[in-house]
Amino acid sequence: MKEYVTISLETHLFFGRIMREHALFLEAAFPAGEMAYRRKADWFREQFEHALERTVWLANGMVSEAVLHSGEVFTEFTEMAEQQTSKLTKISINVRITQAEKNLRAGRGICPDRRMIQNVRQLNQHMLQLLNGLIAFKEKILQEVTSCDLYTANYPLLIEHILREAKLYRQIMTALEEKGCMPLQDLKEAEMFWNQIMMEHALFIRGLLDPTECELIETADTFAGDYCRLLEVARKQDCRTMDEVTRKTLETTEQYRDFKAAGTEGITGCGIRSVILPLLADHVLREANHYLRILKTEEKGRG
Repeated sequence: MKEYVTISLETHLFFGRIMREHALFLEAAFPAGEMAYRRKADWFREQFEHALERTVWLANGMVSEAVLHSGEVFTEFTEMAEQQTSKLTKISINVRITQAEKNLRAGRGICPDRRMIQNVRQLNQHMLQLLNGLIAFKEKILQEVTSCDLYTANYPLLIEHILREAKLYRQIMTALEEKGCMPLQDLKEAEMFWNQIMMEHALFIRGLLDPTECELIETADTFAGDYCRLLEVARKQDCRTMDEVTRKTLETTEQYRDFKAAGTEGITGCGIRSVILPLLADHVLREANHYLRILKTEEKGRG
């Protein structure tokens, strides 16, 4: 049950925040006249925010140091990015959650009591319920956008992208509730999933930068090509021959994380011309940090 509690809370700390931000990005991209869509996106943002706040309260002393120090829960830019994004979009963001996350302590091997297990189970079931609703909402938006019945400033690919992430979150939480542990994930499958996500980040960054940012556009293009090639190579491998691909992916992702960190610093510091919200820049940086932790864990396990 210790693994069940720890992994549940670690998953919510990362993905719960990601879902809250997905809802915010959806809301910010609808025209002012699409009040029903804006209100629904805002409702999901608010619900995930409340659930994330509860997660932080439960997580103190129950999660690993590796996750807290990975940069996937928050970065040095998160609080500023939230404040700036709230000011720019006029959408409320509870910055106190990030401040509380900075004070989280790692677990000390203490087994959770019955009450903690019950609280985490209730949180998991609530998150699954919210996820089912958010996934259905994203699917509806995608269907409406691709049939030219709805306008949003978000690319259709971005909507597909955030839909895949929500479905992965649901898959993890469903396995935790049904089996009490993390699903045994095929390492090749995990790398292909996250390499696809990283490639799409590069494509979005390229498309959201101001046309005058030639050097940054070229770098984003290069990373998109790198991940595209990694995906092609991985498709031809099996789990026994993935070691070299994983090493190359780790090296590429470390460089990419540094590029994203510099980009987030530039956007929060108003030094880069773009239509990228500061919180979106920090969002993709945290996802790179999350993926790096997965890759390093894989490599350590193989060693």
